[in-house]
Amino acid sequence: MSAVESRLRELGLKLPEVVPPLAAYQPAVRSGAYVYTAGQLPMVEGGLPLTGKVGAEVTAEEAKDLARTCALNALAAVKSVVGDLDRVARVVKVVGFVASATDFTGQPGVLNGASELLGEVFGDKGVHARSAVGVAVLPLDAPVEVEIQVELTDG
Repeated sequence: MSAVESRLRELGLKLPEVVPPLAAYQPAVRSGAYVYTAGQLPMVEGGLPLTGKVGAEVTAEEAKDLARTCALNALAAVKSVVGDLDRVARVVKVVGFVASATDFTGQPGVLNGASELLGEVFGDKGVHARSAVGVAVLPLDAPVEVEIQVELTDG
């Protein structure tokens, strides 16, 4: 077991199976020393635990937990391409989308769920640039979607 997966276990987490694509794309692709994930929904065992807009049907705290799930799904997608998460030299960028009620402005706090998980798992290598974007609707009426970019070590 990799050190990253051991760290996930210490946190009480398990890397999920890769979420199958919902359309014509791959969950992750590698280009040179980088892996880019597709947007990852907070799917758990084939379904969304919650749907709707953050600030209406979904609370900010619930959405933050869902963003954490999205990040786990993104790590599974990265692993599917590189085989071993210990090859991650650093998390470079996180982009998150929050399906928001018209008056909801807490997108950065929601995306902290993903950012904090990556920091807990990778330490300093998990510190990244980030965008947190409010949108009208996401696929399957998901409250949040996250994509990540990671840089790999040589080898």
